[in-house]
Amino acid sequence: MFSCEDILECIINKRPEIPDKNFAIGSIGYFYSDYLISEINNEPVDEAYDYFYEFYGDLAEGVDFYADHRTFTIEGTPQESGVFEFTIYLYVDPPVSYDEESEEYEDSLCSSSTSKDFSITIY
Repeated sequence: MFSCEDILECIINKRPEIPDKNFAIGSIGYFYSDYLISEINNEPVDEAYDYFYEFYGDLAEGVDFYADHRTFTIEGTPQESGVFEFTIYLYVDPPVSYDEESEEYEDSLCSSSTSKDFSITIY
C-alpha cells in the first residue's frame, strides 16, 4: 500500500542515474581511459549514498573497468580492435535516517537501481 508521502516522493523523482555518454574511441596498443560519474536525480547530497556497479558485456583484451564511489572508469591498453558493447548496472543505498515519530527507517528513493547500454570502439 502506498501512502501520500510515497507518492510525493516519486513526484520529486529521486532515483539513481547513469549519464548518457559516448565513450572515447581507442587505438590498439595505446593507453585508453574514460569515465562517467553517476548521480541521484533531484538529490543535492548524492555523495552520501553508497554506489555499487555491475558490468555485463565485453571489453577489448587489455582493458578493464573500476568503480570508485560515483565514478565508473574504463582503462587499459587495448590489444584488439572492434566495437565492444556492454551494460552498466547501478545500485544505490541511501543514507539511513530514522523517523522517531513513525518509528520507521526512511528511504526517499523512488528506485534504487538503473542500467544503461554503452559501446566502445577500438581501431
